[in-house]
Amino acid sequence: MDLTMEREDGVLTVRVEGRIDGSTVLSFQETVESAIEGGDRAVIVDCEALSYIGSAGLRTVLGLAKTVSNRNVRFALCCLSGQVLEIFEKSGFDTIIAIHPSREVALDSVDG
Repeated sequence: MDLTMEREDGVLTVRVEGRIDGSTVLSFQETVESAIEGGDRAVIVDCEALSYIGSAGLRTVLGLAKTVSNRNVRFALCCLSGQVLEIFEKSGFDTIIAIHPSREVALDSVDG
C-alpha cells in the first residue's frame, strides 16, 4: 500500500494505492491520522488506485470518519472502483460515509 498526501485550501487529500487489509491497516490509520492538521476543514480519501479493502480497513475508515467528524472536519471518499464500492455497499458503510464518483465532486461536497 502506498499513500500520497496533498493539502490545498484546508483540504487534505489522501490517495491510496494497493490494498488496505490486516497487514497494512495500522500503517494507513497512523499515517492519515498524523497527517491531519488543526487547520484542515476536510479529509478526502481518493480510492481510485485502491484495489482491495478488507474488514479491518472498513473499520479503520469508519473510525477515521468518526475521528475527523468529532473535530468538525468533513470526511469523504471518492473514485471507488466497482469491487471496492461493492464492499462498501454490502457492508452498509455507503450510508454512513460520503462516497463520491470523482475527486471534483468530493471537493465540491466538502465546500458546501
